[in-house]
Amino acid sequence: MYLWIKAFHLIAAISWMVGLLYLPRLYVYHAMVEPGSARAETFALMERRLLKAIMNPAMIVTFGLGLWMIHLNPGLIEQNWFLAKAGLVFLLAGVHGKLAKMRKGLESGEDIRSDRYYRVWNEVPTVFLIAIVILVIVQPF
Repeated sequence: MYLWIKAFHLIAAISWMVGLLYLPRLYVYHAMVEPGSARAETFALMERRLLKAIMNPAMIVTFGLGLWMIHLNPGLIEQNWFLAKAGLVFLLAGVHGKLAKMRKGLESGEDIRSDRYYRVWNEVPTVFLIAIVILVIVQPF
């Protein structure tokens, strides 16, 4: 049973990461079009659907299955690599929240920043992804 939970945890985490990697890229393109234009409305719709239909559920499932794995294997919380990974995952959830807030600002047209600003945010989830994968696979400490 544990391996099934782990498999679906990984599927959910990959789905969540795909959204975290793609959403800020949509913001880059959104920031480059005229606010209120048909293209801006299309980007707003894509961003909202990505966040609400894919990213939010994937994050919830990732956390739920992760907690279930901890319940089945409580020794995880005694391992330093796991604690570091869990800390990064919680920070990544904060990035998710920040991206959700950016979406609202873009959609309303009240907080549109330069495409360069969103390009920087596009790299943030990648840094987290690299660190988390290294912690899980290499378990350096």
